Amino acid sequence: MRIDHIAIWVKNLDKMVEFYCQYLNGVASDIYHNPKKGFTSQFVSFADGARLELMHTVNLEEQHQHEFGQGLTHLAFSVGSKEMVNNLTNELRAKGNTIISEPRTTGDGYYESVALDPEGNYIEITI
Repeated sequence: MRIDHIAIWVKNLDKMVEFYCQYLNGVASDIYHNPKKGFTSQFVSFADGARLELMHTVNLEEQHQHEFGQGLTHLAFSVGSKEMVNNLTNELRAKGNTIISEPRTTGDGYYESVALDPEGNYIEITI
């Protein structure tokens, strides 16, 4: 298992992408935009495979602080297959952990689920 990416809520997506690319040699992905939710994100990949997901929403200030506060929002773990995403989600549920989002394919093509760790941090389980 490996950490797939770390996600950060940002106020200025363009400025943040430029920073990580210019100063830390990241390579930006295409922008994903969901107009229905007012959500935009962009991944920045690094030579060793690490990635940042920089995310912006038009109503960042209106959302619940824990769920959509600026800064670190979740840790994503790549488990290798849809079956493994499903199995780990079910195992976490069976052990009493909170599942925030059931396994699904997101609008930008990821297969994932989201659970809470024991202290309430969001853990994204992805392929």
